[in-house]
Amino acid sequence: MKNYRYATAILLVMAFAPVLWIPNSVAGEIGDKKVKKKYNVLFIAVDDLNNDLGCYGNTYVKTPNIDRLAKRGVKFNRAYTQFPLCSPSRSSLLTGLRPDVTKIYELQTHFRKNLPDVVTLPQLFKNNNYYSARVGKIFHYGVPGQIGTDGLDDPISWDEKVNPKGRDKTEEALIKNLTPDRGLGSALSWRASEGTDDEQTDGMIANEAIKIMKKKKASPFFLAVGFFRPHTPYVAPKKYFDQYPVATVPLPKEIPNDLDDVPEAALFTKPSHWGLSVDERKEALRGYYATISFMDAQVGKVLDALDKLKLTDKTIIVLWSDHGYNVGQHGQWMKQSLFENSARVPLIISVPGGTKGKASDRTVELLDIYPTLAVLCGIYPSQKLQGKNLTGLLKDPAGLWDKAAYTQVKRGAIMGRSVRTERFRYTEWDEGKAGVELYDHQKDPDEFTNLAKDTNFIITVSEMSALLGKVYPPTQ
Repeated sequence: MKNYRYATAILLVMAFAPVLWIPNSVAGEIGDKKVKKKYNVLFIAVDDLNNDLGCYGNTYVKTPNIDRLAKRGVKFNRAYTQFPLCSPSRSSLLTGLRPDVTKIYELQTHFRKNLPDVVTLPQLFKNNNYYSARVGKIFHYGVPGQIGTDGLDDPISWDEKVNPKGRDKTEEALIKNLTPDRGLGSALSWRASEGTDDEQTDGMIANEAIKIMKKKKASPFFLAVGFFRPHTPYVAPKKYFDQYPVATVPLPKEIPNDLDDVPEAALFTKPSHWGLSVDERKEALRGYYATISFMDAQVGKVLDALDKLKLTDKTIIVLWSDHGYNVGQHGQWMKQSLFENSARVPLIISVPGGTKGKASDRTVELLDIYPTLAVLCGIYPSQKLQGKNLTGLLKDPAGLWDKAAYTQVKRGAIMGRSVRTERFRYTEWDEGKAGVELYDHQKDPDEFTNLAKDTNFIITVSEMSALLGKVYPPTQ
């Protein structure tokens, strides 16, 4: 197996590989005070979005605007969250630190309780003469409960913040819940709403973001636009539901006895599918896909405004999701698992004058966004970061890369930790005491066969376990 080399300590941004490429649209050199033209950053976060997108090969789901963004930049085919749950993931990405450093494993604790002096990504830009603004969900919000509030926001990170609240929130009583024993924020629930896009929270978010771009177009800005959908409840105008007749909704492939070789700790959804029938599952998935298309339309409005304001040629665009989302794979729904569909995320980065319409198959992490934007914009944080600068892959998406991706999740008292290379996913639950998983994505992309006990893969298990231990050292 390829010899992967990793630093066991947290890396300083200044210690990252040298910058090999800076687009011609910037005068001067990165890190040099002579830089005369600053990039804007349009930082688009999407809540609970998996890779069921046109540009990622799903021909059923309609996402024309995210697809056209992919044609403007580099699409990462193997990008992974550090923790498939909203607050732990966002706290990690926005501080540049792994969850074992932030110590955020749930939805209630603010990261500053553990790291009071950490400089977040938007705070870094704010401290370097950028106008830092947030619209919608960037740090954690309980959804739908905290829509329209600050949630677990970080006020020091922003010059301006806007918290829209639309009819998806005010008409909550009309939502249909297919799993009524679960609260709306973790239920399979939906509503095909009357009215227009602009009456929904995400429509308002797009409009407020456009107002800020118009207001600040003459000065450098870091604009974070956080869409709530497709997070449940799946609410969108009826026209988006009409795009997906329930009879046509394709459920993911399942096989008999799929879970026989899967550790009990690996399962979040119990019983499988929460006992829903095939028709009910299609109804839920229809709602998920309808809200993806609705969110995609709002992304399109923001991209159109960027073009109209003539800001595209000086704005870096990053689109990411905080984690993936199971839609029935292995009988699992939503996040909080270490299967591929939960750990893998969409990640697209567009840089003015840079590579366009290309895809990278290297394994990267959401953790890599912080140092990448810092390098591209010539800002060097003094604090230590744990991600890796992606600028080399933005120049050459198929270039050399020696980094795996790491994801973890907490299941009660048990911690699951997973490492993903370009071929394999390897997972240990409670350091192996509660189970081990190994999947060969070259032959088994659906992760149907756990090879951890297969004698033909003894060496692979040993190598992957050692790789996992480099980021997550075993406890004594």
